[in-house]
Amino acid sequence: MPHRTDAADRRGLILDFAGVLTASPIAVHREWCVSEGLAPGAWRSTLNDHPKGRRLYAALEAGEIGQAEWNEGTAPLLGAHVNPVNLMGRAWADVPAARRMIALAHAARAAGHRLALLSNSFGLDPFNPYEHVGIWDLFDVHVVSELVGMAKPAPAIYRLTLDRIGLPAERCVFVDDHAVNLPPAAELGVSTVHVTDEDAAVAELEDLLGVTAVLAA
Repeated sequence: MPHRTDAADRRGLILDFAGVLTASPIAVHREWCVSEGLAPGAWRSTLNDHPKGRRLYAALEAGEIGQAEWNEGTAPLLGAHVNPVNLMGRAWADVPAARRMIALAHAARAAGHRLALLSNSFGLDPFNPYEHVGIWDLFDVHVVSELVGMAKPAPAIYRLTLDRIGLPAERCVFVDDHAVNLPPAAELGVSTVHVTDEDAAVAELEDLLGVTAVLAA
């Protein structure tokens, strides 16, 4: 039987999704671009640097448009020959899960800690990334930008997450791979972990939460 924490020792573990519960998608996206006859960096440059691409992605994150509409609008920005059907799903399908981080989340939940998913969405339909990786049911609380109409690093989304997790900020840990998303949580009193290496982040969380991540055989 796993040891469960006393209520006084219970902590809230707030996890980002992409780059935390998955491996970094950069290499997979570069390979996907090449398979589509694009330059390796086309995915990131279109979403991050192209003015319309940035607007479309921001609208997707905030739930102003759905993934299907985003697919239709973004495909021609990547290339005239790019098929918009399930564009997001095709680009993300081969991004692997972060197995050690997911094992850490299982261990934390088994020990009695409360878990929240705090994710800037990249759409739920037709491709649901959370179901694809199989992590949705791990969490007591789900705060997905598309569903709540705001995205990190807006301070309000962190306050909403704390309200839903039901623990004071000082008892919570927030984990994200983007440094820009950490200060708003820290300003509320939440401890933060910046993921630049999965193994190092898992080790830090094991110390913070008093649990051990055990990979399934």
